[in-house]
Amino acid sequence: MSERERMYQLLDTVPDDKIAYIIGYIQGLTINHSDEPNEKTKAAFEEVEEMKKTGKGKRFTDLDKLWESLEG
Repeated sequence: MSERERMYQLLDTVPDDKIAYIIGYIQGLTINHSDEPNEKTKAAFEEVEEMKKTGKGKRFTDLDKLWESLEG
C-alpha cells in the first residue's frame, strides 16, 4: 500500500466534525513558501535603502508618534 493510499484509508476514518482541520492542514501544505521576496517587496526594500541614503522619509522613536502620523 502506498503512502497516498494509506492517507486515503485514514481519511475515511476521520469524523465529519474534524474534516475541516484536515482540509486546513492540507491547504497549508500546498502553499508555496518561498524565501525569495516578491517584486513588490523587493521594490519596498529598495525604496527604504534609497531613503536611508538620501535622508528622506520620517524616522520614529516612538510607536505612538508613528500611529499618529498614519492617522493624519
